Amino acid sequence: MANPSKILSLDILDREYRINCPDGAEYELREAARALDEKMTEIREASSRAGKVLSTDRIAVIAALNITHQLREAEASQAKVSEHIERLNHRIDLILDADSQLEL
Repeated sequence: MANPSKILSLDILDREYRINCPDGAEYELREAARALDEKMTEIREASSRAGKVLSTDRIAVIAALNITHQLREAEASQAKVSEHIERLNHRIDLILDADSQLEL
């Protein structure tokens, strides 16, 4: 059986979008829309201060690229943290193994 869903009304860059949302994911989708609206508004205002008028499509693409770049940076950072944790766990295992051999 399909996961129940509902239609949410979201405002992004002064436009309303009606989006199908899985039941229980409303908060996360609203927060994602809020963050996207914030990023797109920031881009629109920055371009306006620079004397440029960008289309909504161009603003959306720039926002998507910025968000994707941030996500990829976060993933790379998380991978480095995970590798560091694995190295620490290995060192702890070696120390515990050496300690248990001393007890024998």
